[in-house]
Amino acid sequence: MLAVLALNPGTVISHDELCDELWADASLGNARNALQAHATRLRRILEASAPERPGARVLRSVHSGYVLDVPADTVDGNRFLTLAGQGAAALRASPAPAAVLLQRGLDLWRGPALLDAGDGMRCRAASALFDERRLTCWEDLVTARLAMGDEREVIPELRRLVGRYPLHERFCEQLMVALYRSGRQGEAMELFHRMRLRLTTDLGLEPGRALQRRYAEILNHDPCLALTA
Repeated sequence: MLAVLALNPGTVISHDELCDELWADASLGNARNALQAHATRLRRILEASAPERPGARVLRSVHSGYVLDVPADTVDGNRFLTLAGQGAAALRASPAPAAVLLQRGLDLWRGPALLDAGDGMRCRAASALFDERRLTCWEDLVTARLAMGDEREVIPELRRLVGRYPLHERFCEQLMVALYRSGRQGEAMELFHRMRLRLTTDLGLEPGRALQRRYAEILNHDPCLALTA
């Protein structure tokens, strides 16, 4: 219940929507009473965790549902999306400030998105969104650090990401660039061939155009791979 409300702070979520999210696949005799009991327990927990706001109703009941009455930026998920968006916007013009924003966003993560929040449609959709934005944020952070000339420093992190997401071509491409700029052309080319084998074996697909183009650039020592001032 808290996860659903926190995804939309300041917005009323109706009783029916909350019941569908919590018990869509279950048969309850009186879902409204069960929801009220959940809300009572949750309110006690929230109020006990905020002694600096005595008497404040963080979780409010309205005629049609419930609302979590907190600023949007007090929810880590919203803060992450804001920082990731700001970092992406700053990336082209200012890679160093962009890297700071993107790293701050990634530092908010403590594990899988919405862990133990249930299998309701809202939580599943939000979890997928957060996971996708996390990958994009990692990509943007590596792009910023490569633009700053940190190719040697990002290699260990990129190896970890490639190991964790073995079919994610963008991480492979970025690691190839970092290796090439570090004077390790052979390793970069070998990495491409391993990715190609994995894609053809697991998915029956050839590498995408971007990855194939990057391989050709590395093979031919294309000047575009050099770090520009």
